[in-house]
Amino acid sequence: MASYANENVLVSTEWVANVAANPEAHPNVRIVESDEDRALYTQGHVPGAVEIDWQVDLQDATWRDYIDRAAFEDLCRRKGISNDTTVVFYGDKSNWWACYAFWTFKLYGHADCRIMDGGRKKWALEGRPWSTDRVDPAPGTYTATEQDMSIRALRDEVLKHQKAGKPLIDVRSPEEYSGARLHMPDYPNEGSLRGGHIPGAISIPWPLSVNEDGSFKSAKELEKLYLKEGKLRRRAATVAYCRIGERSSLTWFVLKYLLGFTNVKNYDGSWLEWGNAVRMPIVKGTTPHGSPAE
Repeated sequence: MASYANENVLVSTEWVANVAANPEAHPNVRIVESDEDRALYTQGHVPGAVEIDWQVDLQDATWRDYIDRAAFEDLCRRKGISNDTTVVFYGDKSNWWACYAFWTFKLYGHADCRIMDGGRKKWALEGRPWSTDRVDPAPGTYTATEQDMSIRALRDEVLKHQKAGKPLIDVRSPEEYSGARLHMPDYPNEGSLRGGHIPGAISIPWPLSVNEDGSFKSAKELEKLYLKEGKLRRRAATVAYCRIGERSSLTWFVLKYLLGFTNVKNYDGSWLEWGNAVRMPIVKGTTPHGSPAE
């Protein structure tokens, strides 16, 4: 892990297992599971882990936006998280939603966030124990900052970014990128009126960043993928997007924390917003500038 730009941001399953087995020796560590499939947590979670659901806990029930600062503070208190807590995220889908929760915590300024490399898949492959016990931690003490917009891109900003010819990464599948598919097969309600990609966006599907066991690829492999083949630059202002911001959270994490990009944002509105919005440019095809969408 020392070869990554931030060597402490990833923790191993062994490290988490030691924390779970000796919680009294790690009072400042809170393990958090965040999944797409909520049933997984109740079926079995890392012993001592609390659940943070991306939709129920992190999304505002009225606005299509994240919970506000006060609600985030309340969430942390209820989950036993204080400002000085080391929060370790893990989950299903090679840590899609763990990275999404990590990104949201960084949005509100939490200092020490980490990812359990490999998530649920690696934990299970290693035969490590699951627990179904109810986790009811002592309340935390929390004061959040306002949202850090240096890591979040909104639609109008993305449009200006695109018009300026700055780097955009589309992390969806090649079929979504080309416009051949309007939505992923398992997500019929998260499609769009138009298919394709943002003009100028390069295609680097998120699965290329992870190994079969769900862990992240080596720094050398990631540098080849994004810097050499993708021709991106660490200091260039860069925006990543996907369908609803979850897969691009993983790519954002890779770029910012594993490769050391200094100015990378996640466009959480992503294709669900862009593909349904009025007066947003779209192209189809397998190349960044493709053919104008009909």
